[in-house]
Amino acid sequence: MLTGAAGGIGTAFRQYVSEQKRADYRLRLADRSDMASQPNEAAEIMQFDIAQLDDCQRACADMDTVVHLAADPSPQADFYGSLLDNNIKGTYNIFQAAKVQGCRRVIYASSVQAVEGYPLDRQVNAQMPVCPPNLYGVSKCFGEAIAACFAHQGLSAIAIRIGAFTPAPPDETPSARNLSAYVTPRDLCQLLVRCIEVPDVPFAIVHGISDNRFKRLDLSGTKALLGYAPQDDAFQLFKVPFQS
Repeated sequence: MLTGAAGGIGTAFRQYVSEQKRADYRLRLADRSDMASQPNEAAEIMQFDIAQLDDCQRACADMDTVVHLAADPSPQADFYGSLLDNNIKGTYNIFQAAKVQGCRRVIYASSVQAVEGYPLDRQVNAQMPVCPPNLYGVSKCFGEAIAACFAHQGLSAIAIRIGAFTPAPPDETPSARNLSAYVTPRDLCQLLVRCIEVPDVPFAIVHGISDNRFKRLDLSGTKALLGYAPQDDAFQLFKVPFQS
């Protein structure tokens, strides 16, 4: 089940599953928007409100795995106006519903913003303390903590700190920071598949960036745990010359 299925990552993943002809993936697409205008013969479509626990119970019912993408993704998001319902209550609701409904695993879309407060010349690994520079990042730290809490209760949980994602390459070359944190759709979709299929992981925080020449986030642990093999390098993709 995908929450936020109409968003950029959800749309990319749906297309990826279709292109890879994954008949073993039967998708339930849950979003607050009406997706009836986006017919998908291989998927069930459900409109729901992430802030309502009963809706989340319906969305998680009979699911093996939940990929929780729904959130307000803006670093400028207002806490009471958006983050409280969408990123705090919604995240708790999904984990609680997944546990009650007997799901095997929740894959939580965290963000590089959970650790973006570190200096840009310092590579971040998953063992370092969280360091959010904004309330959006704080909400993602909360989600990682909720994932750990429910993992201790027996629900497998993997949090992905997703870097700079765009469904299509931007018209202009991203900043050096965004290049170091960039993740292409095919690399992120591969990572999601690895998170879905890897066995015997009670809890993990992994990093969602491409194999960029300079990396904001360390990928060694993610590759070792999941067999993640990113194919892209943002510096090559945007033809940034190498300077020693």
